[in-house]
Amino acid sequence: MGWWQIDADALARSRFVVSPLAETVAALKALDRPAAANPGERIWLGAHLPRYRGRLAHDPVDALLVRAALGATWNADFLTPTPLGDGEQNFEEEVAVVRDADPAAAVADLAVSLGGPVPEPLRSATDLPRRMAAILTWVWEETVLPNWPRRRRIIEADVVARTARLSQGGWAAALDELCPGKMRWLGDGRLQVNARDYPPRSVDGGLLLFVPVTPGRGWVSWERTERYAIVYPCSGTLAEPDAPAVPDALGVLLGPARAGVLVRLESPKSTSQLVALTGQGLGSVGRHLKVLLDARLVRRRRSGRSVLYYWTEAGEMLVRAQS
Repeated sequence: MGWWQIDADALARSRFVVSPLAETVAALKALDRPAAANPGERIWLGAHLPRYRGRLAHDPVDALLVRAALGATWNADFLTPTPLGDGEQNFEEEVAVVRDADPAAAVADLAVSLGGPVPEPLRSATDLPRRMAAILTWVWEETVLPNWPRRRRIIEADVVARTARLSQGGWAAALDELCPGKMRWLGDGRLQVNARDYPPRSVDGGLLLFVPVTPGRGWVSWERTERYAIVYPCSGTLAEPDAPAVPDALGVLLGPARAGVLVRLESPKSTSQLVALTGQGLGSVGRHLKVLLDARLVRRRRSGRSVLYYWTEAGEMLVRAQS
């Protein structure tokens, strides 16, 4: 298994970051190897997969490049640069790092991701970083940017939830839940980052970044010994066709929108999480929560910088009685 040695200072300096490029790479992985991680992703694939395949069909070199860069067990390093971690960058700034990569180094990265020789059309090409940046820009503009505000809300809601989990169960609990079945805290400062047989790495003295993405894909990356990133699938989904059903009678009693907020509060959620899950505006969710609080159907408590809302006994009884 692959694991990282992490000291207390690295954990103390660690942070969550939002990366439009990571979201785009995760979308590319989902498009190129379509296996929907949730119903929402299935809907998204149905909308964009035909055009993605059509684009690659027009350029066989691009198609070969994507397959090679995604590799069998490892991404080509130039495809997944590690975020800076000093504030959110925009997509154009991040993709410029891919575009400006050294072409010879890109070929070497492909040899690692493929685990063998690089096919001739790629080995002799001198514009692989530019080609990859163009592919990523297409994926961003055509499949991610149109709903980026909603994706970003879901990512931010995930960070709030992870922070709450951290305050409740500590780092071991928070890290164990990032990638269930793949990542877990081993003790003695060791974090398993995947189940593959890779040499351990020391993060001591470096900056550890956690990067949530909405597609069900994840990976790790690092920039020398300075920055290390764990990209993980966040807990929310882009669409919510399997959302909790709002009972008809409850919808008539409270109104469909307010009832939609209430049924989601079986487990504590923040306002930003409810905005992401319901698609309602921040002001609307806030008004619904005030009414529910006044009616003593929900309670609230502070968790770090966030305020979490959850059912009271009366709220639970009301929802259960209508289900």
